[in-house]
Amino acid sequence: MTAPTSAGARLRAALAHERPLQIVGTINAYSALLAERAGFRAIYLSGAGVANASFGLPDLGITSLNDVCEDVRRIASASDLPLLVDADTGWGAAFNISRTIADLVRSGAAGCHLEDQVQAKRCGHRPGKALVACEEMVDRIKAAVDGRSDGQFVIMARTDAHAVEGQPQAIERAQRYVEAGADMIFAEALTTLDEYRQFTAAVNVPVLANITEFGKTPLFTVAELASAGVQLVLYPLSAFRAMAKAAETVYGAIRREGTQKSVTGLMQPRTELYDVLGYHDYERKLDELFRREASHEQ
Repeated sequence: MTAPTSAGARLRAALAHERPLQIVGTINAYSALLAERAGFRAIYLSGAGVANASFGLPDLGITSLNDVCEDVRRIASASDLPLLVDADTGWGAAFNISRTIADLVRSGAAGCHLEDQVQAKRCGHRPGKALVACEEMVDRIKAAVDGRSDGQFVIMARTDAHAVEGQPQAIERAQRYVEAGADMIFAEALTTLDEYRQFTAAVNVPVLANITEFGKTPLFTVAELASAGVQLVLYPLSAFRAMAKAAETVYGAIRREGTQKSVTGLMQPRTELYDVLGYHDYERKLDELFRREASHEQ
């Protein structure tokens, strides 16, 4: 059987193989390699990850499409795992959104989610969110569908309506988004398994649960979410938060103690780094090339 060729096809195949499909956040190419080694079938690039890790900025819609595509290209070049990308509100009106999708496809993404917040967006688990009218979000989705050159590229609609308008309105919006062409629904900031059950019963496409730490949604297990009909489970920044805490600890120890001896246990050994990167394969290739050059010179 031939493996799916496009990134979008690989994401759909991963979902068909594993339900719920666990999708982990990868802030860079090396993180993607680690996720792949851990056995995950799909990965994710968070808008907050791009803003926080690549630019040192808060996740308030400050970064651009080009900023995101650069990280997409780096990650997609390092790993064949299908990459779902946070496309915020699409970076503009209809033509801009179509361009967003086309650029993400070219960059190697497997799919993206667009949200129904206003362009001056907030983190999905923070107060003060404001939504566009349902009709405007429907237009965003239609523009996204129109912009994809790969029919397998996944268009996911994220709704933040639960925290702003309530559960019935959030479900009604999700149904409208599916009618407009959304392949999947991202139900943001739900708080109970019953709410997920209501969502999955009301929409006829896969529903994603965002299990982000320190937010409004409890840290439900895969089994619990499966029982509620959820088909995709997202962990957008788990590894990044752990990396940041470890880095903070290491920097503090070096500055305070004048040595890193007390924190080497937090570090990945050089041998493991080389193993992840296939370092020795590169060395062998260099040795082979140099031997060839030497033989030609003789």
